[in-house]
Amino acid sequence: MIASIRSPHQAGFTLIELMVAMALGLLVAAGIVAVFSSTSDTNKADTQLATLQEAGRFAVSQLKSDLSMANGGQFCSNSGGNASPSSIAGTYLDGLRTPTVDAASTALTSAMSDLTTPWGTSPYPSMPTAQYSLPSFMSMRGYDCTVTSCTPMDPSNTVSANGFSIPGMGKAIGNRVEGTAVLTVRYMNPSSGWAIMPTGSAAGSTLTSSATGVVISLSPQAFEPNASNFKSGDLAMLANCSNAQIFAATLSGTTITSGAKGTALGQNFVAPTGQTGQAALELFDFNRDYQTVTYYVKVVSNGDGFGHTTGALIRRVNGGSANAAHNGSETEVVRGVERLDFKYGVEYPDGTVHFLTAAQVDASNSTTPGCTASAPIAISGSTDPGCLWRAIVSIQVDLLVDGQVPLYTLTPNEEQYTYTTEGITSPTPPSGFKVTPSQQGFVDQMIRREFISLVAVRNFNP
Repeated sequence: MIASIRSPHQAGFTLIELMVAMALGLLVAAGIVAVFSSTSDTNKADTQLATLQEAGRFAVSQLKSDLSMANGGQFCSNSGGNASPSSIAGTYLDGLRTPTVDAASTALTSAMSDLTTPWGTSPYPSMPTAQYSLPSFMSMRGYDCTVTSCTPMDPSNTVSANGFSIPGMGKAIGNRVEGTAVLTVRYMNPSSGWAIMPTGSAAGSTLTSSATGVVISLSPQAFEPNASNFKSGDLAMLANCSNAQIFAATLSGTTITSGAKGTALGQNFVAPTGQTGQAALELFDFNRDYQTVTYYVKVVSNGDGFGHTTGALIRRVNGGSANAAHNGSETEVVRGVERLDFKYGVEYPDGTVHFLTAAQVDASNSTTPGCTASAPIAISGSTDPGCLWRAIVSIQVDLLVDGQVPLYTLTPNEEQYTYTTEGITSPTPPSGFKVTPSQQGFVDQMIRREFISLVAVRNFNP
């Protein structure tokens, strides 16, 4: 029989050894968890930063596309013609090309979208009773806002025939973000319109004129909109690279007819002349083709399920989606926008450019430097209030974009940002601004970055 032999040195782990091993294991695990957590937080911050950088670039790109077209009273230019001497000796400035309005003023204000300026409210002139030039304050309008009010007026007030109807400021979803500016620009839609060909042309639309007005036979070419795009009762706009005229008209089949005031053909102060013989003459449906583009920032949910909100940059065309009669639409450009401000660059007679607020531009009149060129047909008794709206050569955009989702692991330094409109060019905590995230209903613990762009207004041609 063979007996088992046990080594006197064989033994297991003691309780102390096991406890030490477990403690070391926990320390290693804690280190791994800490490293993973730190890496995860860093990754979230990097992802958020990359997202907001892309959002900011896209927002600026979209804004530049529209703002560069501002002041487009015609489809190809806005100023030029005969130069006139300015207040500076030896300096001549081009006149501003301003569309002539033949239609009664009630028709014009009904045709224009997002129009906040009522006739007859000081300092704006009373409704004209004779042919006039499109007022400067109807060509572009900006509104600077704090968390409590806007200047020169609150654009959410419904004062036009169609209603402005953008939201008032507030913190609830659907409101306009407090402390954000609003800007409305107008220009002719370059993809619309019908080219007017010489009488007798084998193809294309033609025009004949007489002492009683104009008759336009629409015959769209392959690249032009259908004739049905012009709606009976809309205002017509004949424009070339020198001038434009707006008048009431009727549509019968494919024939557009204008007429003098008091006739069955329309409500015009005078019979339109038709601008025969001018180069590059085109016809537009003023109600739809004269684009009104408004930018503002709206409160939206950030989608995290905790009730947090962020801001969305909204591009609104021709009064918004509720205004289907004018081909209106409203599109969300990007999310994460908290601040939006503009400064307006005006070239003075001495060649210098001054950047002004919306209120300063709106307070200008024919005696203000930079307003040296008068409208071809002035409104009786008017000094052209807000004349600098048509004299803007550049627009500075200041945009603040956040990461949308709160990151509560951010350090105080990581929460800091700049905002040039407030004169803050060194990184500053969220609480150090005139308009703070908490005042707008947003949390402080987010990454924020400022985007600045200077947009040249291409339709200004000094």
